[in-house]
Amino acid sequence: METEKINSRIGLLQVGILALNMISVMGISIFIYRTIEKIRRAYAAREFLNGIQAIVWYPYAKIWLCALLLGLLTLSMVIRDRLFPNNSKVILTSLVADFIICFMIIILLNFNYNGILLLVFSNVIMYVKNGKSRYILAAVAIGSFILADYELLSISYRLYSIQDYISYYSASVQQYLLSAYNILISLNVIVFVVYCVNIINEQQGNLDEIHGLNEKLQEVNEQLQKYSLMAEKMAETRERNRLAREIHDTLGHTLTGIAAGIDACLAIIGTSPEQTKKQLELISKVTRDGIKDIRRSVSELRPDALERFSLEYAINKMVTDINAVSETRIYFDCRVQNLKFDEDEENAIYRVVQEGITNAMRHGHAKEIWITMKRENQDILIQIKDNGIGCKEMKNGFGTKHMKERIRMLSGVVTFDGSDGFIVNARIPIRRGETYD
Repeated sequence: METEKINSRIGLLQVGILALNMISVMGISIFIYRTIEKIRRAYAAREFLNGIQAIVWYPYAKIWLCALLLGLLTLSMVIRDRLFPNNSKVILTSLVADFIICFMIIILLNFNYNGILLLVFSNVIMYVKNGKSRYILAAVAIGSFILADYELLSISYRLYSIQDYISYYSASVQQYLLSAYNILISLNVIVFVVYCVNIINEQQGNLDEIHGLNEKLQEVNEQLQKYSLMAEKMAETRERNRLAREIHDTLGHTLTGIAAGIDACLAIIGTSPEQTKKQLELISKVTRDGIKDIRRSVSELRPDALERFSLEYAINKMVTDINAVSETRIYFDCRVQNLKFDEDEENAIYRVVQEGITNAMRHGHAKEIWITMKRENQDILIQIKDNGIGCKEMKNGFGTKHMKERIRMLSGVVTFDGSDGFIVNARIPIRRGETYD
């Protein structure tokens, strides 16, 4: 509500500055024309010309030229404010046009009035948000305001002065004319200062609002992080429960059948060897079927990407997906071609890389992660390095513990270094008979 009031005042003050400058420009040009006409009708031109430095050429035409330029200035503001308020190129072009129009008006008035440049300066403050452009346009407007001073220019150039035309009238009339002239100039400056104060208040209000929104956003992010951790824990619990059910159902059923069959064999082995043989054949069949069921259950734990793609492609896809949705940049450099791993090796390597990326992002707050896979003698080396905060005191967390377990299952070793960022180095021996180019 407060911001809307300030914006409303800014709009009114902007119109006020434009109106004051219109009155001043048109008032000066009409006053000079009317004074010249008064002098001409009184046949006092010779006496008047003897007391001035320069004369006004085509005063009547200058009235219409000033009116035309003020109309163009108003049109420029309408285009900027109403038609293209969000187009930065149109705004910048219109501000440059404002400056040119205002300077032409100043020249027409022979530098007797330069307050209209404050209108340009106020528009620069209002519309130009880019720091560099704002400073350049503001510097040009201020510099022009200083240089377009009548007292300064009249030292070097012959310029007519509005004071000469005021002095033609009687002392009492001069007093009113000078008062009106100075009041218009002072009002223009006062309204401009009030306008600038409101702009500053409006921008300060925006900063306070942005600060408040940032604080709320921070609170929401903290809540989301908590919810994310809760969801992750729940997902881990669900996964453990699923694995427990899978193991119970598959292994329990198979082992129960085998145990029952062996008990039957023990009961009849002394009296019926032939029946025992048939029973053992049945046990063998149940065992083979059970192994198939176990393999099928284990294969369901395999990452979907590895089911559809090669290991290198699956890791590249994971890296691409994370790069697409986060600010962290991940670089994967695979120097081993034609990777031929067994399923358990692919699962372990994929999960180690996945866990390394997750730890670097979640705990290390890394912005860049480098993953390298290469061959050294009869080993495959995997390095996951990041530029995060590191960890000088290593603790065996869930992630690092499972990395060690996965690599140990492949007869490999893994080490961690948290002194500069965080580095995971895994060494996996090449299995006999496998070929890696």
